[in-house]
Amino acid sequence: MDKGKNFIEQIIDEDIKNGFKSSDLQFRFPPEPNGFLHIGHVKAIVLNFDLAKKYNAKINLRFDDTNPENEDQVYIDAIKNDITWLGYKWDKECYASDYFDTLHDWAIQLIKNEKAYVDSQSSAEIASQKGTPTEPGKESPFRHRPVEESLGLFSKMKNGDFEQGKHVLRAKISMTSSNMLMRDPVIYRAIDSHHPRTSDKWKIYPMYDWTHGESDYIEQVSHSLCTLEFKPHRDLYNWFLNLIVEPNKIRPKQREFARLNLSHTITSKRKLLSLVENNYVSGWDDPRMPTISGLRRRGYTPEALKKFVTTAGVAKRDNIIEMSLLEFCAREDLNKKCNRLMVVQDPLKITISNYPNDKNEELVLINNPENPDSESRSVAFSKEIYIEQTDFLEDPPKKYFRLSPGNEVRLKGAYIIKAEEVIKDSHGKIKEVVCSYDPQSKSGSGTPESQRKVKGTLHWVSCESNTPVEIREYDRLFEHPSPGDFSTEDIASAINKNSIKVFNGFGEKELSKASVSESFQFQRKGYYIKDIDSTKDKHIFNKTVSLRDNWKKKN
Repeated sequence: MDKGKNFIEQIIDEDIKNGFKSSDLQFRFPPEPNGFLHIGHVKAIVLNFDLAKKYNAKINLRFDDTNPENEDQVYIDAIKNDITWLGYKWDKECYASDYFDTLHDWAIQLIKNEKAYVDSQSSAEIASQKGTPTEPGKESPFRHRPVEESLGLFSKMKNGDFEQGKHVLRAKISMTSSNMLMRDPVIYRAIDSHHPRTSDKWKIYPMYDWTHGESDYIEQVSHSLCTLEFKPHRDLYNWFLNLIVEPNKIRPKQREFARLNLSHTITSKRKLLSLVENNYVSGWDDPRMPTISGLRRRGYTPEALKKFVTTAGVAKRDNIIEMSLLEFCAREDLNKKCNRLMVVQDPLKITISNYPNDKNEELVLINNPENPDSESRSVAFSKEIYIEQTDFLEDPPKKYFRLSPGNEVRLKGAYIIKAEEVIKDSHGKIKEVVCSYDPQSKSGSGTPESQRKVKGTLHWVSCESNTPVEIREYDRLFEHPSPGDFSTEDIASAINKNSIKVFNGFGEKELSKASVSESFQFQRKGYYIKDIDSTKDKHIFNKTVSLRDNWKKKN
């Protein structure tokens, strides 16, 4: 075994070594279209699609659309868009609903073979008979219902002759099995709801456990990869397959891997949906959401997400991955790609007293020093500029190297300035600082003054030539490190009420030309992306990640 390979790859290699034809390898990614994909799905997507690429195998995108009450075409479209955005292509687009006729025919055969029966009890009654892991369950009074009677009832269920919940079809396995899932699980239930693809054709719908393995078999999937919570389902997966597998066809093999659990994050689609429906977030693509669409809107790149799940690895045991790793992967990728620009989000006016009133300059700054092919840009400089409020203190502490009375700093790509006078409003708040500048200290000019060392360098924006911007800074959506422990009803109590802050500032003129979804490094601040809410006259930027890891300080 190659220890450099993950355990799934080792399983596949061992299968090939034992005679399985590599040409018969086939994978699938099977989301249920009942919500938007999230960061946890990225792991499953990357695992399956990368395996297909590595082994030159086919991969299907299969929608497990067996629950019409919760599924919608909007989710199907979003899922396809997310996978495409991540850079993957599937060989065939499939739907569990494509197999409804076949699954129904097989269910009929199960009844005829006395492997299934129609149960006329309520769901509560069935649940009460399940027993416990240490105590056997009780047989349903309908378990030995005559075959013809079950066939007749099942036919009427299919036709919609009964109200929802009146009858179910159950597999006849064992009520004494140590695996609770094997205690006569429900195969079909009646649902009178419009289906996005089959319309109103069906009044009965197959359960996941019946559908999943059989769909794998129909598609001839060789390795069905699931997260660890499905490990107890493997016995049932195999029991169902035993009833239908033909000797000359590939028998799918289910294997499980640890799901991706991220700190301060929930990945339950049901709970994420509750956040949307209760307006705790603006939608599935809210930049605070762990959905792929939310992360995309936040500014995370496909490369960063794929690097994150690859670094986290494919494990056999569940563990919690820190958010800091995701942010590290984002920084690493964005640092190489993003142009640098200056933005002041909390402006303080600086007037340079000895700068000529009628003078206007265009300074040349490098867009990205990390990219050797990066071009330069022109930045307007004027007598009046903005710096950050936090970059000036009237009474600074020791080792404060930003601007203060009598202290010098360098303006990025420009001049050295010195604070001379502080102007305050009627409430004593600083509204302006008057400075002087050294005209010989222009960055890159080669003069002795330009090479003079000062300890602080500040970003700035011209008051005369700029782009007004709205900046949205995000913090963790949940204060609790394990919000998944909260019930859907209580999830609101875990929400961080200060998870978003909005600033109105000014950026370089260049930002007015930025396209929606274009990312930048705002110097000394972090990485930002232009938001879809932007208009021609309103430029909105979402903060993706800071320049440095802030999580250690918070935890």
